[in-house]
Amino acid sequence: MNFPEDLKYTKDHEWIKVTGSVGVIGITDFAQSELGDIVYVQLPEVGGKVEQGKAFGTVEAVKAVSDLYAPASGNVVEVNPTLSDHPEIINKDPYNEGWLIKISITNPAELNALLDVQTYRSMIGK
Repeated sequence: MNFPEDLKYTKDHEWIKVTGSVGVIGITDFAQSELGDIVYVQLPEVGGKVEQGKAFGTVEAVKAVSDLYAPASGNVVEVNPTLSDHPEIINKDPYNEGWLIKISITNPAELNALLDVQTYRSMIGK
């Protein structure tokens, strides 16, 4: 299982990679493996707002439907266009091609509440 060191993680199994004021958000390798084969993703539109800790979409797998929770607050600046036709990319590459949305972060201090890779791994027992 893969856990990149340069990401911040949530207790709900999302990750965020911050570059300047933009955050790329996705779900962790652990989350996609627990969900199983992902068949559909519902995401907000560009221009929408997300709020830290609040649901911003859903991911549907053969086993279950799960809410997606924002690791930080911001404005949606991009949605991964590949996922509408190929949501299974999340299973294959959750940290690169399987990213979900990009946001313009509105409150960078919120990032301090997120988990580093060691804390996240301890939480899930990996």
